[in-house]
Amino acid sequence: MKRQDSETVTNKYQTVLPTGILAGIAATLLVLGASAQPSFAALLYAASALPILVAGLGWGNRAAIIGILTAAALGAILIAPLFALTMAIFTLIPAGWLSHLANLARPASELGGPEHLVAWYPISDILLHLCGLVTIAVIALGVVIGYGPELTSQLVDAMAATVQEPGFTPDAAGLAQTKTLMVLMLPMIQGGLWVILLFAAFYFATRITTGMGRSLRPREEMPSALRMNRYAIFIFLAGILATFAGGVPAMIGAVICGTFGAGFLMAGFASLHFRSKGKDWRLPVLVLAYLSSMLLFPAFAILVLGLVDTRRTIALTPANPASDTSENKN
Repeated sequence: MKRQDSETVTNKYQTVLPTGILAGIAATLLVLGASAQPSFAALLYAASALPILVAGLGWGNRAAIIGILTAAALGAILIAPLFALTMAIFTLIPAGWLSHLANLARPASELGGPEHLVAWYPISDILLHLCGLVTIAVIALGVVIGYGPELTSQLVDAMAATVQEPGFTPDAAGLAQTKTLMVLMLPMIQGGLWVILLFAAFYFATRITTGMGRSLRPREEMPSALRMNRYAIFIFLAGILATFAGGVPAMIGAVICGTFGAGFLMAGFASLHFRSKGKDWRLPVLVLAYLSSMLLFPAFAILVLGLVDTRRTIALTPANPASDTSENKN
């Protein structure tokens, strides 16, 4: 470990404290902006994770914790304690945890690698944690708001009531089928979308901190590094099976399908980028893949590509004996 005199330690804390506070203020402002702009609510809510991620990736765990506490306190004061708790569970805590995982490292020799290299926590495992965190957050939100068939029935009835076409009469059987489908589709879509948005925030945060020269973790090539952990296949399969159980297990299974399915979908796109590298047909195929992924069957095909290409890619960098690795050892 690197020896530090009192002046070095003082300067470190003088940098960490204001950085964490500023990150918390920025996160709160973005969440408040999401509340004021419903059209961009999802993007702004996800963007609120960016300041916490930047603080954690560039300045360490202390800065991220200070940012989370600052944002939660401001949310409780300006809006309500429940609002602050929701913001923390959905955005702030996952962002802080992702930055913590990204900064974890250990000597490569502990994994059978060369003595002079350091191994960083794999992106596949970080994505696995993200899927799990979002799953827990969506389930917790569902418990708080009392999500279930009764709530979705009211939503579907409200949407049907807004259709004001002459002679339009909703079919009772079709309406009932829609209500049954929505019970599973809403948490599935919400969980999957949130995984994608939070991972996008993580990606941009790594680019920002790398550009600033503050990133502890080396920049990785996402097309080759972004894969799902092979054990995630069993969780995804359990989620699929649970959707056929009905009731609460089915809703929990739908959340798992959405969150882990989104992870495999991103891994599938990364695999497609990697496989098409240097090929003449790369650009048209990628454009077609992204455009067609809005349809069910093409998206399923890319998801399957992510399922069949599961692996753990570990980034290795030269060890720096002069650096303090006390917070980075896994």
